[in-house]
Amino acid sequence: MTGIISSNPARTSGLIKAASGGGGTWTLIKTLTASSSSTLSFVDGSDGVTFDATYPIYCFEFINIHPSATANLEFNATTDGSNWNVTKTSAAFYAEHEEDDGSGQMGYSGIDEAQATGFQQLTTGSYPSTDNDGCIVGTLQIFAISDTTFVKHFISRTTFMGENGADRSSNSGNVAGYFNTTSALTGCQFKMRSGNLDAGKIKLYGIKDS
Repeated sequence: MTGIISSNPARTSGLIKAASGGGGTWTLIKTLTASSSSTLSFVDGSDGVTFDATYPIYCFEFINIHPSATANLEFNATTDGSNWNVTKTSAAFYAEHEEDDGSGQMGYSGIDEAQATGFQQLTTGSYPSTDNDGCIVGTLQIFAISDTTFVKHFISRTTFMGENGADRSSNSGNVAGYFNTTSALTGCQFKMRSGNLDAGKIKLYGIKDS
């Protein structure tokens, strides 16, 4: 079944599109553009952001995120719109391959969290390259953020040009976990562990049931 893109007159920031394979419809809610930004935050009801029970799934897309310093991309959530400290548990693994075919590896990543309130890393292994042509791309999905019975699961996958001696393809952000709360999540914030989000975009989509 082919995807369909149609106009969305109620929203000037994007289109409604059918997911490939006949899944639910995607609505572009908000695009934030980094420009030496310390953080990028999506908060329900702020600056045109919807992050509530309207959609059962929310997806963030990372497009050409360029770091200003040697550091990893990370995120956290909030239940009150201002405190980014929701308790979470997660698991992660990585895979890498050097440009010169010198080495490749795959294994457990130490960025997993166990009932921690700090920011969750979304990249690991080699640090994302600060070279002019280096960037991070990927997605983060969060499910049933307004449910008051169950915890809130998330799945993220990122890839980037890594630097750790030799430049390499680093599929190092395979992270999944849950926010251990039955309170509704009301926003997400993204930042580099050190330095700034020098450039790039983060897009937030809401996904309706198929």
